[in-house]
Amino acid sequence: MLIDGKEHRIKMHGREYHCALDVTMDYIGGKWKTIVLWYLRKDARRFSELNRQIPGITEKMLSMQLRDLEKDGLVKRTIFPEVPPRVEYELTAEGRTLLPLLEEIAKWGRMMGARHGKVEEVKALAKKKRTASR
Repeated sequence: MLIDGKEHRIKMHGREYHCALDVTMDYIGGKWKTIVLWYLRKDARRFSELNRQIPGITEKMLSMQLRDLEKDGLVKRTIFPEVPPRVEYELTAEGRTLLPLLEEIAKWGRMMGARHGKVEEVKALAKKKRTASR
């Protein structure tokens, strides 16, 4: 990569990167990592909440992505000593540094969706009220 007209490279974690974007994509690349980070941007979430919120992701894939994000220091996993144990995931301080990037990526996606498709509101299905007939 060129910085001030001089060739540079990044050496990190036993790898050599010739482009800063390659470093970034190593952390957040793939189909699911940015989406998982997006759903953690405001609050800590339990595994089951994330699994419900992200259509199409399998439990195995979500588990793998969370493990990678935790290993990379972007997500923190907290186990609460309760019965049954409660586990929550949240962004670390380093993970929060990605929020401006994620906001811009989402903004670009909304713009492309509006320009080349149609952005539609999803109507939530009304929950049926159960009436006890006893």
